[in-house]
Amino acid sequence: MTDDDGNSRLSRLADETEAVQLKAGAELLGLTSEMLSDHKVSARELRFLVKCLSGALRDALRVAESRGGRLPRRADSESLDGPDGDLKREKETYE
Repeated sequence: MTDDDGNSRLSRLADETEAVQLKAGAELLGLTSEMLSDHKVSARELRFLVKCLSGALRDALRVAESRGGRLPRRADSESLDGPDGDLKREKETYE
């Protein structure tokens, strides 16, 4: 995490890395649909797919945690309802 306004070299590198990770996860998700509909996919291929999906999920959670840490904290008096009346999701900490 940086202490600046997000324009430092480190911040830009982190943003670029996050974008690459999220794009790779999205592409993997598309491949997953194809593989699951193909009944000729082997168990070994599916295990490899699960390993890749686990890595993509880990990256996505890391991105979400990193970006969540950069958001301003909500005051206790602020409403949990979003602009459309839906309940906002609170940040969960997994330990």
